[in-house]
Amino acid sequence: MLSAEIIAIGSELLTPRFTDTNSVYLTEQLNAVGIPVMMKTIVGDQETYLEQAVRGSLERTPILITIGGLGPTEDDITRKVVARVLERQLILNDEILARIQQRFKARGVEMPANNARQALVLTGSEILENKNGTAPGLWIAGDRNQVILLPGPPSELKPMFENSCVPRLHEMAGGVAIARCVFRTACLPESTLDARIAPIYSKYKNPETTLLAKPGQVDVRLTARGKNREEAERLLRELGEEIERELAEYIFARSEQSLEEVVGLYLMMKNATISVAESCTGGMLAQRLTSVPGSSRYFMSGVVCYSNESKMELAGIPPLLIEMQGAVSEEVARGLAEGIRARSGTTIGVGVTGIAGPGGGSAEKPVGTIHIAVASPAETQHRQFFFPGDREKIRWQTSQTALDMVRRELI
Repeated sequence: MLSAEIIAIGSELLTPRFTDTNSVYLTEQLNAVGIPVMMKTIVGDQETYLEQAVRGSLERTPILITIGGLGPTEDDITRKVVARVLERQLILNDEILARIQQRFKARGVEMPANNARQALVLTGSEILENKNGTAPGLWIAGDRNQVILLPGPPSELKPMFENSCVPRLHEMAGGVAIARCVFRTACLPESTLDARIAPIYSKYKNPETTLLAKPGQVDVRLTARGKNREEAERLLRELGEEIERELAEYIFARSEQSLEEVVGLYLMMKNATISVAESCTGGMLAQRLTSVPGSSRYFMSGVVCYSNESKMELAGIPPLLIEMQGAVSEEVARGLAEGIRARSGTTIGVGVTGIAGPGGGSAEKPVGTIHIAVASPAETQHRQFFFPGDREKIRWQTSQTALDMVRRELI
């Protein structure tokens, strides 16, 4: 199977201010034609490091794609380094030079002399036309490797790659068909999830299984390759059905939908409404619910009851209850859920209280102690949790768990 490596070139990419989005785009495009990316490297504008990266890649991988370093300045070193590694000469291409001169002339500007560097091409290379900039791309075909040099600006790289590279790479990959699916799960730790499905997916080399975890959510992504679309989808379906049976109620979406979008869909399907009373999440739950377009159809009210006084005033919590049980307790969470539901007249009421830290914890109730309650016409459900991590991680996981409790209530 063909595989590829990507080298992104530019010292700016090694600073906190810039992100290498080009590599993400290229990975998506390559995967779509059946070519996996085995390694990504970011190298500054330093010839020694870039030469080492190029030589190492060519020893490992049949396709090398470089990004950037094709400009007119001294620190644009990609052509020079690749020519040295491949033992090819750089020659001035008069046609490219004339095209660059014409671009400057059309703008009424004289071409700086250093722009002529962009007309240098490696002997034996194919020129990839750049309709949106001055630097052409290059494709160098060797006995063992294909080397593709692309410009750095996304507005130049993307059309060049899609028009000049994707069709050829698709043919080189044998016209492989790709099928993908995702199972999004909530509130099942990555290690626990993997222990449950590893005996299933480890039996398959095709499809490939990838887990992507963040607080309160793990995505299971499957990628199948086949001689045609039907074969790829059949392979995907075979593994997908096994995983779906195993994870069952933990799966909240079989698409890229967020948990708040799924909850919103269930609320609309049930013709139900929701209100929330939050303490430690500080409005995060309401923000996530209302971030979905059309949420005004089901979201009625949200209050942030941060102080004990606000819990009494806004959600009707009796003072004696807080005095006896404490603000972070099952009784207060239930009171918040039932109180906001009654005051807002909604189908569902959610109450959240806890200690997000970094201070405020105790031996009995450490930081990360969370109580969530969901009140419905039938009953009020409560669960207690302990979430590790920093303040933002605890708050996010709390909102994720509250949404999942609502989802389960609605289904």
